[in-house]
Amino acid sequence: MRALAEEAEATARVYFAGGATAVLIGWRSSTIDVDIKIVPEHDHLFRAIPRIKETLQINVELACPADFIPVPPGWEERSPFIVGEGRLFFHHFDLYAQALAKVERSHALDIADVEEMARRGLVQPARAWQYFQAIEPDLYRFPAVDPKSFRRAMEEVFGRPPDVARG
Repeated sequence: MRALAEEAEATARVYFAGGATAVLIGWRSSTIDVDIKIVPEHDHLFRAIPRIKETLQINVELACPADFIPVPPGWEERSPFIVGEGRLFFHHFDLYAQALAKVERSHALDIADVEEMARRGLVQPARAWQYFQAIEPDLYRFPAVDPKSFRRAMEEVFGRPPDVARG
């Protein structure tokens, strides 16, 4: 964060996702890469990333859940603040978007992350289902996502949707 902030010539927000969130919150000790989204985008920061990657020997990916699944408007407000460093303000990308993107991908480590997020109270099953129901109509915009498989994965991780579980 400090290395990127030193390069900032203008104010921006940097959103962490994936393993970076897991490491920063503390349920994992390391990650293969640091997934970030910068808003607004600044070419100067993008140009600095290869140098930072080499200096710190970390892999930085320009990726976030919105690249893989629909994310409802207002994700910025739902993205927990981490710290301000110079002109940059760091956040965790919307935790429900992260959880659902991990459920959709369904790799073993992703599922373990979502389970840990739920265990820590960072995501709740009923709210995760509300989120899924909000994005489900827009899944067609992501051809790599199979809506039926995604729904099955949601049931495996979060149980049946609350309205079905009661009926």
